[in-house]
Amino acid sequence: QVQLVESGGGLVQAGGSLRLSCAASGRASGRAFSWYGMGWFRQAPGKERDFVAHITWNGVYTYYADSVKGRFTISRDNTKNTVYLQMNNLKPEDTGVYYCAAIRSYATAQPIGASTYDYWGQGTQVTVPP
Repeated sequence: QVQLVESGGGLVQAGGSLRLSCAASGRASGRAFSWYGMGWFRQAPGKERDFVAHITWNGVYTYYADSVKGRFTISRDNTKNTVYLQMNNLKPEDTGVYYCAAIRSYATAQPIGASTYDYWGQGTQVTVPP
């Protein structure tokens, strides 16, 4: 099994920044972490879970939702089994539970849909008041 644990969420004013972290353990620890592409998704109350960002297994390719391009940056440190989401210039519409997800793949293309990911974390709340 693969365990993913998100951290770094919180309450931040509009225009502020947060950095989310997702630490992997279990079968995605050590060198095995580099077998996985990693993604971030978010879910606002009453809405579906939406794609935010994805990074390939080697960190070479990154993909973003149009709504966060230029404001969010996804990165990974394979030596720490951790993926990050730096969020700048936060807006009220960024509010939601942010989930980390892992897909065992060496593909360079963006995975299509949340259902293609193999493992999920429990989520961390991000709140940006109006």
